[in-house]
Amino acid sequence: MVKNRAYYKELYKDYPDLVTLEQFRQMLGSIGDTTARKLIRANRVKHFYIRGSYLIPKKSVIDYVLSDHYAEYKHSLKVQV
Repeated sequence: MVKNRAYYKELYKDYPDLVTLEQFRQMLGSIGDTTARKLIRANRVKHFYIRGSYLIPKKSVIDYVLSDHYAEYKHSLKVQV
């Protein structure tokens, strides 16, 4: 199965256009909170920080899972999307 943009749009169709940190973690296979924050702080995923909360556009999550960084990084994860 080819995992392209259309595949991830379908996979994440039930998520809102702006996801919370918790939803972002779920979208990446329930990664840990620390790992998710490291990705955000390293600017691997475009995000907004508003009133103490991270908001991440769903498009940015899809861009990240299609990125070269995720292609290398996913091998260290227990669950891969």
